[in-house]
Amino acid sequence: MATFGYKARNAAGELISGTLMADSPLAAARMLDERSLTPVEVDELKAQSGSIFGGSRRISASKIGVVYEQLSDLLRAGVPMLRSLNVIAAQASSPAVSRIIRELKEDVAGGDALADAMSKHPNAFPTLHVSTVRAGEAGGFLEDVLARLSDFVERQDQLRNKFIGSMIYPCVLMVALLAAVIVLMSFVVPQIKPMLEGQALPLPTIIVFAVSDAFSKHFLMMGGVALLVLIGLIAFFQSGVGQALWARIQLRAPGLGRVYTMIAICRFCRILGTMLANGIPILDSLRIAKDSTGNPILAECVAQAADNVRTGETLSGPLSQSKVFPPAIVDMIAVAEESNTLEKVLIEIADTQEARTSRQIDLLVRMLEPLMLLFMGGMVMF
Repeated sequence: MATFGYKARNAAGELISGTLMADSPLAAARMLDERSLTPVEVDELKAQSGSIFGGSRRISASKIGVVYEQLSDLLRAGVPMLRSLNVIAAQASSPAVSRIIRELKEDVAGGDALADAMSKHPNAFPTLHVSTVRAGEAGGFLEDVLARLSDFVERQDQLRNKFIGSMIYPCVLMVALLAAVIVLMSFVVPQIKPMLEGQALPLPTIIVFAVSDAFSKHFLMMGGVALLVLIGLIAFFQSGVGQALWARIQLRAPGLGRVYTMIAICRFCRILGTMLANGIPILDSLRIAKDSTGNPILAECVAQAADNVRTGETLSGPLSQSKVFPPAIVDMIAVAEESNTLEKVLIEIADTQEARTSRQIDLLVRMLEPLMLLFMGGMVMF
């Protein structure tokens, strides 16, 4: 289906405009006629690069979380769905969000369920959100689902922003280190080298002069070699073998591996717990939550657990055998299965482990800063 912008007159003769989705301009005009509107102009809207229609740009999670919260509040206050969407579109913080909400309104006005309308915009609404909203519509608790989704998106965004923010200073230090080394090797060392010609030089000085010559005389060749190596690494890690190796590195890298693993497990537990709490069957929830881990090894563990559940066995068994999920978390899941409180316990696990992981990230960053400063000092001293 294509998206059409239209101008039409209503029964009172007022000129109104908007967008709708149809198979052809004739179908769009027919839809307007069914709404008692007289078409004046109907034009197909072409998808633009970077737009929310087929483009690569995505709507940020924080903005989508605000939309969920506003829609939940309006529906809870008794405001009809179409009017709620219209109010949110008018008050949206960005044109992209406003436009996509107006698209939702048009689809819902045309008879689509909210979840079906959301599924047409995968760049804004992930499959997890669509499935959760669909369950809320079917079960009659859409307001609660939207409120939980808003909280879920906010927590995920906070954890992501904390990790990114924590890595800014170490990255700045690394850039400063590289810049200092390049300046020293390219400009300072070549001026010192003539003063020491003809003397017996120690090994560190010979190494420094060799690196300096490479920087000053063969810079383009070194840049070309570095570019070829980078392209080769990207191609390798995009292959099946490379992806499997990268998945193992993510989970087992010293220090960062445990943090990455816990972030992925927290995301899985929160998504699975949220979907179960919203009435989505466990097999469907596991299928969607599996992809949320972001790691093929973890996803395979969850897939095996789903096969276990499909045959009537427990969820905790395969998770324990995988040796990836910590024993404490597996034990809590096992107890929750026995007491029929799985959705509650999963969200509690996500809450406690996210707080613990946040402290681990802070500790790693605090350790990383002095280590990088020492490394920079050692390089300059050498």
